[in-house]
Amino acid sequence: MKNAVIFGSSGYTGAEAVRFLLQHPRLRITALSAHSRAGEPYETIYPQFAGHDLPTPQRIEDIDLSDVDVVFSCLPHATGQAAMAKALEQVETVIDVSADFRLRDPEAFAAVYGSEHQYPALLEERVYGLTEYARDSLLGARLVACPGCFPTCSLLALLPGVEADLFTDAPIIVDAKTGVSGAGRKSTQAFGFAEQAEGAHAYAVGNHRHAPEIEQELSLRGYATTISFTPHIVPMNRGMIATCYATLQDGVSVEDVRQRYIERYAEDRFVTVLPEGVVPQTRHVRGSNEARIGVFADRAPGRVIIISVIDNLAKGSSGQAVQNYNLTQGWDEALGLSSTALFP
Repeated sequence: MKNAVIFGSSGYTGAEAVRFLLQHPRLRITALSAHSRAGEPYETIYPQFAGHDLPTPQRIEDIDLSDVDVVFSCLPHATGQAAMAKALEQVETVIDVSADFRLRDPEAFAAVYGSEHQYPALLEERVYGLTEYARDSLLGARLVACPGCFPTCSLLALLPGVEADLFTDAPIIVDAKTGVSGAGRKSTQAFGFAEQAEGAHAYAVGNHRHAPEIEQELSLRGYATTISFTPHIVPMNRGMIATCYATLQDGVSVEDVRQRYIERYAEDRFVTVLPEGVVPQTRHVRGSNEARIGVFADRAPGRVIIISVIDNLAKGSSGQAVQNYNLTQGWDEALGLSSTALFP
């Protein structure tokens, strides 16, 4: 058994990490942090965990890490760098669920998140944990930066085609939608039920912080064109869908693309390429660590539509974090993640 601590356990991604770790056969939760709710029994923050005998959340500075093996950091973006750097001096592994170590370039981080990166040297060490594309680097990794939910959903849809040079350099369009939990656990008016129900809207139009992250990973595989990325919030609690539009190279058919995707993900436990004509739906992955992808011909010749769905809190966040940790240890990547989607 390994001892695990979750920083930021009062947020949605923190609670999701608790849910997965409680069913993990080789991890034991020994401490939780919750800055504003330290000292409260965890079941008062999330009543669904009553009866699980979880540790009472503490402030991070009060947690003893001497017997801890792994920290899952679910802190808000740009707030946890110091805590994670200190943890790395005491524990084997830190799995970062925030955005603090996703961007390789500290100047890009400063431009996107509005503050200088405090530990640029760690950016050289960290592994970008898009699991299906990081396996060779994860074994023994000390610091893993889990991708954002939009990048996870979008990159799983685009990377097989980019790697195989199936697309031209024409701008790729990503039209993405997330449930309200993608904005975090905020008690502001904008995220109240009456403000979100019965409607949908785009946000951060033209400048969402996940676009540079998507472009970073595409460029590493040879696609250097700026993408067009627009996110939307839709009135569901959890779930994410990315509809991606790409232009095909001369002589490449949609069937060629579909076959490439089937081959690329054939051995991946949590990514399924659906049969021709079957449209991915967020309800079919809700609560699970699965991604589902569909490949379709556009009505315009020479273009392909690739649709990807995930649960933003699971495969897009804490589920992928657990998957990554399993691989740092050389374990079966599905440990703690074998549950099927929630229904209805």
